[in-house]
Amino acid sequence: MASRPPEGALPYRLLTGKDDRAFCEKVSKALEEGWELYGEPKLSYDWWRGQTKCAQAVVWPGYEPRR
Repeated sequence: MASRPPEGALPYRLLTGKDDRAFCEKVSKALEEGWELYGEPKLSYDWWRGQTKCAQAVVWPGYEPRR
């Protein structure tokens, strides 16, 4: 596996979307490409649209944010 993320990608990504199959597929695709989950997924209810929104951070292996 490459030590750097794919061309043009930053080592940290925040995937967002409606809580549906498309969002799960987006996260699954990132995992298949070699990204790793970072932290827990977050959910928020959008009252205006009547939808639950999801967010999941992923990082490229070996990435360690400064603290």
